[in-house]
Amino acid sequence: MTCWKPCRVKQKNGLKQPAPEVPTLSGHPSDDSGCQSIGPSAWFLYLIECRDGSLYTGIAKDVAARYAAHCSGKGARYTRSHPPVRLLGHASFPDHSSALRAEHAVKRLTPEQKRRFFQGIAGDRPVQE
Repeated sequence: MTCWKPCRVKQKNGLKQPAPEVPTLSGHPSDDSGCQSIGPSAWFLYLIECRDGSLYTGIAKDVAARYAAHCSGKGARYTRSHPPVRLLGHASFPDHSSALRAEHAVKRLTPEQKRRFFQGIAGDRPVQE
């Protein structure tokens, strides 16, 4: 099965219409391994490496848009003062609550444990620069 990005709602003449579903980011950890179908309410946990070597962990419905916001200085306060260098990985969760719980658990790990966790998800694939 293919993973899907969350469906966005576009307004046309005041009426809400679902946007067409689009395949998720290239390099999704499960693209080739037949991951489960992800519905429109899916949330993602992601890990960013910053210029000073520190790591930033967050959750979002659209990882590409959130990463772009971090890079442009419009993301979290932390990434404004610690500019992102690369996205180390992301993992999908069925809802906001489970993504928040996973984020809390990952934030309690050491930086090395965080890297190993996301490396295990991505396998041998290169990370996004």
